Amino acid sequence: MKEETVRLNKFLAEAGVCSRREADRCIEQGFVLVDGKRAEVGMHVKESQHITFKGKEIKRKEEKILLAFYKPKGIVCTAEKQEKNNIIDYIDYPERIYYAGRLDKDSEGLIILTNYGDIVNKMMRSANGHEKEYVVKVNKKITDEFLKGMAGRVPLEEIDAVTKPSKVKKVDDYTFKIILTQGLNRQIRRMCQYFNYRVVALKRIRVMNIKLGDLKRGEYREITGAELAELKRLLENSDNRPKAERNVNRKNQRVNR
Repeated sequence: MKEETVRLNKFLAEAGVCSRREADRCIEQGFVLVDGKRAEVGMHVKESQHITFKGKEIKRKEEKILLAFYKPKGIVCTAEKQEKNNIIDYIDYPERIYYAGRLDKDSEGLIILTNYGDIVNKMMRSANGHEKEYVVKVNKKITDEFLKGMAGRVPLEEIDAVTKPSKVKKVDDYTFKIILTQGLNRQIRRMCQYFNYRVVALKRIRVMNIKLGDLKRGEYREITGAELAELKRLLENSDNRPKAERNVNRKNQRVNR
């Protein structure tokens, strides 16, 4: 029987080394060797090959780890050891895991941590349109005009982007909830700034069907059972490929028609 091959970045993601995107960067930087030779971005590998990352042999894991973690304010979504408040050292999990999606240093709330690369990509790709919900407190009273503006398409000149429409609901005079289906850099803070509001506190409380719930700051729990089954159901028709790769495939399909 012919041995199955898999893209190297997917192999590294499923081994819990890092996300696919980060894997490609590490491959470019020469941190990954395949059978003793420097790896190339986009190459395919077999399970039987000798694959190392920064000198350590890597094997795909059979056991899948999926955690819901309450990131406290001040913890940074990075695996870089130079950052003393990096999220990986903070949680100190006994297996190699990485984070799915980011929350900036000044924000808190739900982060998914895992060694399950495919689930991460399907959950976080903006094109899949999966919901992420936040509670936001701002520095002055909320108006109907502000809520309407936040729910629409907001131009973010700093990052040359326009937001997708959002679901927004007022909680009290200074607090609102917002549901996004994309994850632009500091998106909510930039959106508020556009309307001359400043974010005082920001907390993510939900990613798809996974809720922060009763977790306290710094705590985590395993995502299992009915919660995991529902997550997998919601992801059935999601694409785990980067936008560029999807666009290439669509272009090839048009050419071959």
